[in-house]
Amino acid sequence: MPGPYPTPAADAPVVVFDFDHTLYDGDSGSHLFAWLIRRSWLRTAAALLVTPLLGPMVAWLPTRRRGISGYVWIATVGLRRRRDLDDLIDRYVERNRPQMEGRLLDAALEIFTAHRAAGDRVVVATGAPPELARAILSFVAHQDVPVIGTVVGPKFGAVIARRHCHHEEKMRMLREQGYGQVAVAYSDSSADLPLLLAAARPVVVNPKVDKVEAFRRLLPAGTPILNWGCTSRAGSPVT
Repeated sequence: MPGPYPTPAADAPVVVFDFDHTLYDGDSGSHLFAWLIRRSWLRTAAALLVTPLLGPMVAWLPTRRRGISGYVWIATVGLRRRRDLDDLIDRYVERNRPQMEGRLLDAALEIFTAHRAAGDRVVVATGAPPELARAILSFVAHQDVPVIGTVVGPKFGAVIARRHCHHEEKMRMLREQGYGQVAVAYSDSSADLPLLLAAARPVVVNPKVDKVEAFRRLLPAGTPILNWGCTSRAGSPVT
């Protein structure tokens, strides 16, 4: 990757990237917590036992946070500090680097790099733990980009989400960090409609096939709907 990049001016355009299915082909947080659950047969059995309850909760937006928190509790029960989870994230990234590096989307990284080279204020806003996104971005020398993600901490004998960077909460967290006026936003997810609607120029990338019509209906006419390399997703291919 080219660099170093210019230091953005305080009034430079704010450009927000989602991470999963936008820069990264897949759900990085789910992959991490699945790995954590598979650390032991007891965690795996517990996850299978509660999936009939938690699975539908994750699939439905109003209950998604609670459903994800249930799986995260199973994955991290016994941990006492956020640092304990960070250590496991480091171990996970080290052991799975080739697969994770291969999931970074080349077309997405070209756009990401172009915004940085132009001096824009680039920020990643993700539902994954920010330490995980930073570690993956370090593979391509973008570890210095600000990352806003789900805040985790000790609770109920585990390390679970204390503040989920998701839907309206993602916008609140961006504003708290000084990213109130968004010039461009890139995301695949209908959960990011508050972010896309707040952006002067929304760009939908790698959406689910069944969400395309909703994006066309709810976002301004002419909003680009692109595919940056997720073969299972919709959007016009990048040339």
